[in-house]
Amino acid sequence: QVQLVESGGGLVQPGGSLRLSCAASGSIYSLNAMGWYRQAPGKERELVATITNGGSTNYALSVKGRFTISRDNAKNTVYLQMNSLKPEDTAVYYCKANVVTNYGRYLEVWGQGTLVTVSS
Repeated sequence: QVQLVESGGGLVQPGGSLRLSCAASGSIYSLNAMGWYRQAPGKERELVATITNGGSTNYALSVKGRFTISRDNAKNTVYLQMNSLKPEDTAVYYCKANVVTNYGRYLEVWGQGTLVTVSS
């Protein structure tokens, strides 16, 4: 079994910054691609950013230049540094990981989500 636990969400003023963290634990043999997604009220879940285990990154156009995804493979953790936040960034942010377990299973695992609210 593999779990993802997100942290770092909260209330921030427009123009401010937040850093989200997502730590993976459990029967992990390897973590492949990891990513952040978000879901705003009344909208579908959308991709924010992804990162491979080699460090290659991909961003949604709406966050490019403002958000930075990174990972610490030794800690099985992925981060999302969010700068110049806008009210339209308000959403529940979810972490996702593609995992190979110690038992040889390939899993797509989601975290429980962390709320980011950008408001004055």
